[in-house]
Formats: sequence, C-alpha cells, structure tokens
Amino acid sequence: MPPTTSLFSAFLCRRILNNSQLIHHHFRRRRLHSSVEYPLTHPIYTIWASNTSLGKTLVSAGLSMSFLSSSAPLTKKKFLYLKPIQTGFPDDSDSRFVYRKFSEFFAFKPLPFPVYASNSVLKASTTAANQILGNLIMGGSVLNEDFGDEVVGKVGGLQNVQWYEERKLQGGESSNEAELFPVSEVVCKTMYGWKEAVSPHLAAEKEEAMVSDSEVLDMLKRCLGNGGVVGSRDDLEIMCVIETAGGVASPGPSGSLQCDLYRILNNLLAINLFSSEVLVEAVMSMQSGFESPFRLPAILVGDGRLGGISGTISAYESLKLRGYDVAAVIFEDNGLKNEVPLLSYFRNRVPVLVLPSIPKDTSDDLISWFDKSQMVFTSLQEIMLSAFLERTQRLHEMPNKACDVFWWPFTQHKLVPEEKVTVIDSRCGENFAVHKAYCVPFIIFRDSIGFLNSLMLVQVGGLRDLMLICRRLQIELARDMGYTAARYGHVMFPENVYEPALELAELLLEGVHFLTTYISPSISIGWASRVYFSDNGSTAVEIALKMAFRKFLSDSDLVNADVNGKCMDLKVLALRGSYHGDTLGAMEAQAPSPYTGFLQQPWYRGRGLFLDPPTVSMYDGTWEVSLPEKIQFEKSGHGCLSFSSRDEIFKRSRDSSVLASLYTSSILQELQLLSDSAGLSHIGALIIEPGKNALYSLIQGAGGMEMIDPLYQRILVRECKRRKIPVIFDELGELVTDFIQSAAEMLYCQPDIACFAKLMTGGIIPLAATLASDAVFDAFTGDSKLKALLHGHSYSAHAMGCAAAVKSVKWFKDCKTNTNMILESRLLQELWDAELVEQISLLPAVRRVVALGTLCAIELLAEGSNAGYASTYASSIVKKLREDGLYMRPLGNVIYVMCGPCTFPDTCRRLLEKVYARIQDFDQLENNESAVFAA
Repeated sequence: MPPTTSLFSAFLCRRILNNSQLIHHHFRRRRLHSSVEYPLTHPIYTIWASNTSLGKTLVSAGLSMSFLSSSAPLTKKKFLYLKPIQTGFPDDSDSRFVYRKFSEFFAFKPLPFPVYASNSVLKASTTAANQILGNLIMGGSVLNEDFGDEVVGKVGGLQNVQWYEERKLQGGESSNEAELFPVSEVVCKTMYGWKEAVSPHLAAEKEEAMVSDSEVLDMLKRCLGNGGVVGSRDDLEIMCVIETAGGVASPGPSGSLQCDLYRILNNLLAINLFSSEVLVEAVMSMQSGFESPFRLPAILVGDGRLGGISGTISAYESLKLRGYDVAAVIFEDNGLKNEVPLLSYFRNRVPVLVLPSIPKDTSDDLISWFDKSQMVFTSLQEIMLSAFLERTQRLHEMPNKACDVFWWPFTQHKLVPEEKVTVIDSRCGENFAVHKAYCVPFIIFRDSIGFLNSLMLVQVGGLRDLMLICRRLQIELARDMGYTAARYGHVMFPENVYEPALELAELLLEGVHFLTTYISPSISIGWASRVYFSDNGSTAVEIALKMAFRKFLSDSDLVNADVNGKCMDLKVLALRGSYHGDTLGAMEAQAPSPYTGFLQQPWYRGRGLFLDPPTVSMYDGTWEVSLPEKIQFEKSGHGCLSFSSRDEIFKRSRDSSVLASLYTSSILQELQLLSDSAGLSHIGALIIEPGKNALYSLIQGAGGMEMIDPLYQRILVRECKRRKIPVIFDELGELVTDFIQSAAEMLYCQPDIACFAKLMTGGIIPLAATLASDAVFDAFTGDSKLKALLHGHSYSAHAMGCAAAVKSVKWFKDCKTNTNMILESRLLQELWDAELVEQISLLPAVRRVVALGTLCAIELLAEGSNAGYASTYASSIVKKLREDGLYMRPLGNVIYVMCGPCTFPDTCRRLLEKVYARIQDFDQLENNESAVFAA
C-alpha cells in the first residue's frame, strides 16, 4: 500500500469516522507492463447467480469478512473484489456496498490487525460520471498510473472517472497493539458503470456508452494485475472474487451473454514473476488480439424462492455446458427447503449451502445478519480453498502420472522427460490454457505446495488432428451434442434413420452437387449419391479401397475371376510420400516410409505402384516446380518451371503445356511397365491426397508437407479414368460444402470415391464419411448379403458426431458465422500474408515454404541426419515457439502452422511473425556455432 502522501491529487478530503480514516481522491497512474497471466498462487473465483437480486453482493461481502477473519493475524492478507459491469450506478454500487459493509462489520467486530479498505470506480457513462463528480473531471488532465495513458475525460461515451475512497481500519485494542501486525487490504473496484438500472446492453445503448467484450476483458486482466493478484509475494495470502451482473445468461454491454463473455480473456499474456529474489520469466505469451480460455471456477448463488429450484439447475447447467467448474451453490433460506431437491440433483457433486433469511427491513444495516452468517461464509471459503488446492495439486501431479500410464502416439517416450509434458487445462476457440510450475519454493495459503503456478495461453499451431474452431462454434457444438446425447444416446445405424445422420448425408451430397455443376455445368447431378459413415479417417480409406476394388472388378468382369486357382492381386496407384492412415489396408496403400518399416508394420508389403510426383513450393521468394529424376525437362525452349504467383499453378491453361505432355508420358510409361510385368496383378484404384483449404491443402501431410503439382494430379486422374481405374480422393482434412472449395474444384476433375473426416465435426469428435457414386454403390447391389459391403462398427453414424458435423458444415459455409468466406467467389480469403511468407522463404535457414489454405509449412535447410522424419533438427525452434505460446509438432526438419477456416488472417500473420523471428534467431545461432567450430 503506497503511503498517503503519494496519493495526493487535486481533489482530497479527509474526515475521521470512529477508528477509521476515510480518504477520497483521484490517484496517479503507474505504468503497467501489458503482459498478465492467470496465476494459480491463490483462489480467483467468479460469483454467478441464477437471476438478479439473489444476493451475489452479500456473498462477496461475506467472503471478504470471513477471509480477513481467518488464520493467524501475523499473516498479511488481501481480498480483491471486482465488479466489471454495474448498472443503476452510482445509486447502486456493489463494490461500494462490499467496501462499506466490510468497514461496518470491522467496527462491529474489530480484527486484531489494521486493514486498508478501498473502493474505486474506473470508468462510467457520462451521465453516471457527472452524478459522481459533477464538473470536477470535465476537461481535466489528471493521469492514473494504473490504466494506461488516457487523460480523464470522455472516451467512446465513457468517462475515465478514477474515483477512489479509502478507510484505514486501525484494529486491535489500541493503535500500538495494531502496529505489531502487518496491514491487510480489502480492495473493491467497479470497472464500468451506467446510470440506467436496466440490463447492461440496454444501459450502454441508451447512454451511448458502448464497450466491447474485449475492452471489458482487457480491463479485467489489468485489474487482476494491478490488484496484486499476479506476481504476488509469498508472504501474502490473497483471495479474489469477480462478481457478474444479473444472471448467468444475462447480456453484457455488447449483448454477448456473460457466461460466454467470461469464458475467454483477450490478451492474456505472461509477466515477470518474482519469488525469493529469483526472477522467473513466464514467456509463453501472445500478442494483443488473441483470445485465451479464462475459465475461472464459479460460485453459483441460487434461488431459495418458489421456482428457484428450476432456475438454479438451469443456471448450473448453463455454466457446465460452457466448461466452468462450479465449486458450490449457495442461496438464502426462504423456508421452502430448496436445498433438499438440489442436493438430490447434484448427487454430492456440488456442495449446497444455505444462508439465513435476509431481513426485509430496509433500515437494517445487515451487520447482525452477516455475523449470524459467518459460519456459512467460513464453510464456503473453506470449500473454495479446498477446491483450489485440489485443482493445483492435480495439475502438478499430472505430468508424472501421464509419463507412468500413457503411451502417446508418434512419440518416443525416452525423449520426453516429465518437464516437457504439456498440461492442458482447457481450450476455447483457437487457444488452450496450459499449466506451468516453476520450482521456486514459497507458501500458498495453508498446506499448499511449494511451486509457482500459472495458467498460460498457448496458440494451437501444429496439432495434426486437432482443428482450430472459433470459440462460438465450440459452445454451439457443446450445446447441440448435449441435446443429441440427451435425445438419442446411442442408436444403431444399419437399416435405421434418424435426423442428425440424414441431415448430414444431405448436406455432404449437396456440397458435391454444387461442385459438380461448377466443374461441369452441363451435369445436373453431383458425382456422389451415397454416404458411408465410419469412425475415423483411416477406416474411411479402408472402406474406400474396398469400394474401389469392387468397382474395378465389376467394370472389368473379374468379380468371379479365378486363374488356375489363384486369386487376382489388386494394387493401388499412389504417390510416394502419401499417408492414408494406420490401419493395415491403408498402410498397404502407401509407399515405404518410416511408418511402414519392419519395426512399425512387419506385415507390410506395399501393394501398389508408387509414383514420384512433382512438387511445388516457394524457394527464395519464387514458386517453383521440382521434378523427380524420372521426369526429364529441358527448360530451354519449353518455358520455365517458375511461377510469378501461386494462382498460376492452378490455371487450367497449363493442360496444353509441354510439361503436361511430359507428365502424361511419364505416367503412361509407369503404367505400361507394371502391365508388362504384373502377371495377375492389376491396378484396382488410384488414391491421392488432393485436399484444399484444410489440413493438407493439396499437400501430402505426413510425407513432409509436400504440395503436389495440381497439373500432375489432374493428368493422373484423367488417365486412370480412361482405364476404368476408380479414383479415390483422400480428403480427410477437407470439408465439402457449398462454399468451401474441394479438391475436385481445384483440380477440375471428379473422383469416384472421396473420404472426409477431421474438420467435418469441427475437430471435436471422431467421425468420417466415404462418399461414393451410383456406379460404385451398384457394384455391391445383389440378392445375397455376401455381396454387400461388410464393413463397419457399432458406432457408425453415431448421432452426436453427426449433429456436430451438421453444425460445423453449416457454420463454415455461412458468411455470417465464417467471416473468411467470400460469398461471390465461394472461396476462403487468403489467410497467410503473402509478403511475410516470401520473407520467410528468403531466410538462409529455410529451404522451402508452402502456404496454402489453412496450412503453412516451412522446411528448414538441413543435410544428412538432420533431414527427414527422424530428424530432431527443428526441435530447438519448436521449443522456443512453445515458449512463445505457439504449440507445434514438427515433421523432422519441417515445421508447420495450421489454422482453421474461421481464423482471422491477422491472427495468422502474428503467428508467422513469431515463426519468422524464431527462425532468424535459429539461423544466427547456427552461424555463431559454425564460426566457433571454424575457429
């Protein structure tokens, strides 16, 4: 607490009240570092209610009294009360109520130690501000050290009020006795106030004092920092409560429901933390504009009145649906014993506390009621502390337990020590919060653990199977899946129909129809007419292979072929570097790779003809085609393999180029060689990964993020169709909708079969679909069940997955929900900054870059053992990027960043800026090491 002299300002008055000192003033502004994190060194709770006027503020005030009264007097304490949104102000001020009632209760029941109690108002509408300060602030220029550089005055319909009042409560039997103990604090703050006693969205509109969600949350972040909640000392016990306005689903100033508003925190960054004179820098930070899961634990103030049971349960379910942890429910006793059915409903999952009936006499100062309620508030405080300690203890032990019991895929456990395990607490939209423990001994309350805790923001940047979805879609998916689970549970799919599965099938086929008419306007129906549901991408590929082989056999009149008692050997035509899944059949459909080696797949034979395809990347600022050794091309007289822009690569006019002729000759030669030597072997299917605007973006994902020349793929499809070889598009990272391009549109050709997964459900639950044409379906039609497609599992077309997919498909293709969608062109706008991509490609440490759709892949320049899938060459960059808050997993010496179809291009740009900076640092380090080695 700064001395009184440092709080002097133009407006100051003092008066003595009992044993207290009351100070009103404007306070000067301290410069605050813009980085703040959400610490776990002490409890921070949000106070919710099932409706307005149920006693949230009474609970907050009671907690302040209970908290300051507990434990030994030699321990310094701080109780921080924040009221982000206040209407009916200043006549109704919850922060002032807490401040005054604590002071009055202190006078009624003095504590043995002194306490500074303060209340402040940060911003208010002009109408409300004028009522507080009259003309004192109009045109003023007094600065406030805590909240930036704004002068006091009107900003966007709001006044920077900075009103402050303070009481020093001496405590003890005498002033000399009180001085033996440290001074504790009760800090109360109103962040935004409006005069109209109506819902915040109405008050903000009527008083022309609008404030966005991001502004509210940014101010909340700064209040947590300024209130001493972040980076606190180890000799200070802190409790913080944030009291919402109205009910759980009451609107905020912008109209957003508060249960959605407080689920995220914009600009949640890291700051320097000091403990025991040791600096620990939490550097997993994000630039402004990012969103982070805030997910503070909740206390729900229920309703003890008639009808209150329903309202309390509804409010509880609304919070749980959004991922909040509700530590306790508390409400006023109205003689109806509402706690009995509530306890039955909660089944001991949530404690239910009942407060004494609140006096109805408006002249009652409630001090006796607070005194009578202290046992309840003490129980509530203990519940809150116990939940907090249980949470932190669990977060601390999770890495160790994970190393003991998990078997992570694609992970060499010997290379992952416990300290490298990432503990994910929650996710919201495009970010997740991770827990970090710094081994700096200190004390957190009683019986706590000696580590410095924090929850920190991490931007998802490289999870292969975890698509980024906007936070609102996440909430919508949770709601629809909850409804579907409650309505259907699980029902079997064969010979049955239910709405989620039927609607999804219709949506997928509608998308195919749109794309078919776009490519071939003369065709009135889509290429696909059937949808076969399965559980994941690999299974979808297995099903597609069975479909393709049956179609090939049927078209070739080889269904019953048996040559000298030997079965026909069917192979696939595929591209080297492709990856179609982990199941046995899918593995056979790909060329030898680290995934198919003897240690990984002893049964692997490689049942296919695997072609070396030409690839496209940006090299030193220019898009270029790289040809395999088997395709010889003399540049002189035949044009150039370089392109001025990426769009030129997709032009259909390339079909008449010399390079197209070379591609055709090469493909025909490969097919002829197989035909001459195969004997009973036949190519029964072509399978390629041509996806656009999703994970792979015309890119072979697991093969090192190689972008295949679309001209080569188009010719390959054409030649296979001429030979009646069914064509499979493995678009597992793709999504077919009316407005999001599919590979068929980009390649100007159509498959017979296509596989979709991942993005289809918004990445939230496994589900896959294999789409097929009528001709493919007819190959399985017959009088015997043995001719049917015998493949599936118990959860095929599970209702929850189908409901999630329906919501996601509609969300991604709607310009109102996906602002990246360009309605006129049916395209996603460009997500990656072209100039920045070019700058990255020019870095000395970079070999090539591919930026397309929702993926940007960067291959580092490496040789020998530093290159390839087994390489750890990129690990140092990846580690630094994780420290920056960008979570990535490399593919050998290839690092890649993925976003979602709803990710703002500005977000993508800031992600690439981080990558660019770290590669620069990496290059400089490599140069320094080379210089030392040379010396």
